[in-house]
Amino acid sequence: MEEIELYLDEAKELMQKAVSHTSAELLKIRAGKAMPNILDGLMVLYYGANTPLNQVASVTTPDARTLAIKPFERSLISEIEKAIINSDLGLAPQNNGELIILTIPALTEERRITLVKHAKNECEEGKISLRTVRKNINDELKKLQKDGASDDEVKRAEETVQKLTDQYSIKIDDLLVKKEVEIMKV
Repeated sequence: MEEIELYLDEAKELMQKAVSHTSAELLKIRAGKAMPNILDGLMVLYYGANTPLNQVASVTTPDARTLAIKPFERSLISEIEKAIINSDLGLAPQNNGELIILTIPALTEERRITLVKHAKNECEEGKISLRTVRKNINDELKKLQKDGASDDEVKRAEETVQKLTDQYSIKIDDLLVKKEVEIMKV
């Protein structure tokens, strides 16, 4: 039945988005290396509007423990500095008048364990999203069944949705394993 296929395609698409979102969130967790994407989501006040940092400055990594932020307009240096200080990054910006330098400190064992817990929480959120998609799609399939779709087709579709859930759940588990190794590597 065509409607069932549409729901299965929707489930696949939504589950892929959940995995992609989880992956993006894990990239924001710094693992002791200077990576520009730890600043993703940082908003800077730019002419009265909150604007993503990557739209008002370029971020480079001169070495493994340093990020250099060069604003497109010099007047933004103080705003970028404020945004970094007020964020939960725990980094102290150094301003030389043209650039903001962020030195990424080496992670302590305690901090590494905290970051692994944070990564696990992000992955659990991703799995919750997968289960929510599964539930919503199964609810729609039940409605189709009430509206006259064959029981066998609906059962097969529910099994397919479960297989998709398992498949994407494994992808999230793999993301977590990689992130854990990255964080714990000294």
